[in-house]
Amino acid sequence: MFDKRLVQEVRPVWGHLLLTVGMGMGIAFLAVAQAWFLSRVVAGVFLEGATLRTVWNPLCLILGIIGLRAGLQWVSEISAHEVASHIKSSLRQRLMSQIVSLGPVFARGERTGELITTVVDGIEALEEYFSKYLPQLLLAGGIPLLILGFVFPQDWKSGLILLLTGPLIPVFMILIGKLAEKKSLHQFQSLSWMSAHFLDVLQGMTTLKVFGRARDQTRVIERVSDSFRKVTLSVLRIAFLSALVLEFFATMSTALVAVTIGLRLVYGTLSFSAGLFLLLLAPEFYTPLRTLGLNFHAGLSGVNAAGRIFEIMDLPVLNNNSDEKGGNLDDNQEELSSEFQISFQDVSLTYQLGETSALDGINLSLKSGEKVALVGPSGAGKSSLAQLLLRFIEPSAGEILVNRRLLKTIPQEKWRQQIAYVSQAPYLFAGSIAENIHFGRSSATIEEIKSAAQGASAHEFIMELSDGYQTQLGEGGTRLSGGQAQRIAIARAILKDAPVLILDEATSGLDIESERSVQQALKRLMQGKTAIIIAHRLSTVRQADCILVMEHGQIIEQGKHEELMKMQGLYYQMVTEYRGESL
Repeated sequence: MFDKRLVQEVRPVWGHLLLTVGMGMGIAFLAVAQAWFLSRVVAGVFLEGATLRTVWNPLCLILGIIGLRAGLQWVSEISAHEVASHIKSSLRQRLMSQIVSLGPVFARGERTGELITTVVDGIEALEEYFSKYLPQLLLAGGIPLLILGFVFPQDWKSGLILLLTGPLIPVFMILIGKLAEKKSLHQFQSLSWMSAHFLDVLQGMTTLKVFGRARDQTRVIERVSDSFRKVTLSVLRIAFLSALVLEFFATMSTALVAVTIGLRLVYGTLSFSAGLFLLLLAPEFYTPLRTLGLNFHAGLSGVNAAGRIFEIMDLPVLNNNSDEKGGNLDDNQEELSSEFQISFQDVSLTYQLGETSALDGINLSLKSGEKVALVGPSGAGKSSLAQLLLRFIEPSAGEILVNRRLLKTIPQEKWRQQIAYVSQAPYLFAGSIAENIHFGRSSATIEEIKSAAQGASAHEFIMELSDGYQTQLGEGGTRLSGGQAQRIAIARAILKDAPVLILDEATSGLDIESERSVQQALKRLMQGKTAIIIAHRLSTVRQADCILVMEHGQIIEQGKHEELMKMQGLYYQMVTEYRGESL
């Protein structure tokens, strides 16, 4: 089992791997030397009547060899661990970077628990592949050849037996490994599915309690856990069977060597010291092959985990290169922050092949300081347009330009520095309120954080909390109401002070009092900004310089509120249906 892509990961730490293998070969050489001196001491004591004084020096030498072997073994394990640790750290960093580069669109299409399992358990499964299986794979080829180099000059018959029986162990290891491969893959998939389902249950605990389905999910988790147990036991069953077969062949082969040596000792065709030397080397010949077989299943688990890791790593990411002419956004910073224009030219978007287009031939232009509202029924493509502007996805067709410059030629990070985003359900991280607002600008002082909170109408309720700005929030900001969390997100956007603002249904689902506070905060936030407002509230839409009405991924109406009402189209119908309260 030799995975080329995993082996390529060893290149940065190739020296440590060679050191590990070198130590293993050194241990094998010392084992040969130990067997040689031990056979001479035993032969001298039992056949020649040697005294302790006579064999004292060889015994001390044997003791030194044992100590040296232990030292080499320690160095070998440390070096192997260094190989595995470096590769795991590098892979985990690159995998997380890839997931971040793929963005929210990819993450929404995956089960969070499964991704977590891949990043954590999947990477950890590579530990034994690099620290045990891969070095042992090299040693299994080198050590037997080293031992044969000492056996054949002593007795070609014993060497021939070792040469013919040795390959039986890897052959049966491969045959049993083929049987275990699907089982091991199924085990990793079961673990990922169980983790994903368990996380879903934890995140949806409120819903399960409200609808009285918590006990049902408990039984589902029990079934999933039992399924994982059965799959794991089936893998272990094959592993134990493999170990039994490998031990059987190694033992029988060693016995065969012992029988042939014993017969020749009886007939006097082989000296006692040479026979004992060969007999001591026989187990050393099979040991690396047996160890390889024992580590085979650990390596198999690593390969199966790597399959999912590289599947994610191979997904195409958005272009994040600088301008083709070598410019960067910093050169245009003043232009972007004063007078600039964003335009969509025949932009279409399809998330997956065969699906209906989320956007179809969008043409619009935003001038600096302009407020544009997007309204329409659910699924009309409003949020998709915002995702394009945030560069979480790229258009399937058409172009987006900033000051006649292709948006895709601007580095993503530089471009996103110019955008503040407030979503319908902003995410607050586990940590203090101050830390969550601080995401807006890493260099901000506590005074600037408080000023941003005041601008977002959040300072008052923050100060009423037990620890003020140092109040610790749970995952997702569970200690705050929806309106409070929204104002924290607005404070974060105020602190960022970006020239472009995207409000994605920022007041949806709030009560009247919370909405009033958020609306006031949004008015202050939008002053002097170019804003795209995805709204369901008429009060927010009325402030817009232009209202775009979307349906089925197209802009079907545009104009100011009064103009659209006179047209009596979709906008008029939506206002009439909701009696002017919301859109």
